[in-house]
Amino acid sequence: MHLDVQDLRNFYYRSHLGRAAQKTVRDHMLRLWPEAKGQTVVGFGFSVPLLRPYLAQARRVVALMPAPQGVMPWPAGQPNVSVLSEETLWPLETGRVDKLVLLHGLETSDRPSDLLEECWRVLGPGGRALFIVPHRAGLWSRSDRTPFGFGRPYSQGQLETQLKRHNFLPERHLSTLYQPPSHRRFWRKTAPMWESVGGTLSMVLSGGVLMVEATKRVHSPVGPGLREAVRKPLGALAPKPEAKPI
Repeated sequence: MHLDVQDLRNFYYRSHLGRAAQKTVRDHMLRLWPEAKGQTVVGFGFSVPLLRPYLAQARRVVALMPAPQGVMPWPAGQPNVSVLSEETLWPLETGRVDKLVLLHGLETSDRPSDLLEECWRVLGPGGRALFIVPHRAGLWSRSDRTPFGFGRPYSQGQLETQLKRHNFLPERHLSTLYQPPSHRRFWRKTAPMWESVGGTLSMVLSGGVLMVEATKRVHSPVGPGLREAVRKPLGALAPKPEAKPI
């Protein structure tokens, strides 16, 4: 079940907690992908809080928003790049995307397998996808005061297993949002300290958000040749005795 676009906008752009979460996740994404010069960058779900750094340098930026969620014009004061899209039928050519970001897209989807197949289709050779989901062991997935408290949370193993089943190869992973998901002023002031401590003690503390970077695994070539393994190849080539008339 997708959240409403108005609720997502209010959280990320009109609350101190949402702006803090936006900055923390975006900073980690920029460490993984510091630039996208001349590339096609696509986001799905509600990824617009993360896409702004690429507007000036990327060849094209597209923000796909699923129909059950709704769409809003973005970015403000600039030509619109957000598009209302079917969840598993994107208006994009096959193999044209260099960087793909999913935020509030996978965990809220009613058809995650079909969604991952569409992600695989649009991603080009050498392209990379970043899947951002609620961490099952984190505090953020246990609170419905933030968008990360909705949908299905993932552990690292669960997410990577699902990606491998759909021909993605997980490359790097990290967790973030160690700060408590609280709007109270004390927690907002101490948020940088929590992120610093959490990053150091990540083996003990669990971040609220899991980020996994994956590449596209290409299928084996299809063409003429042996399609099935032969257990006894020499036996298969040996001539069979023919019955002779009496």
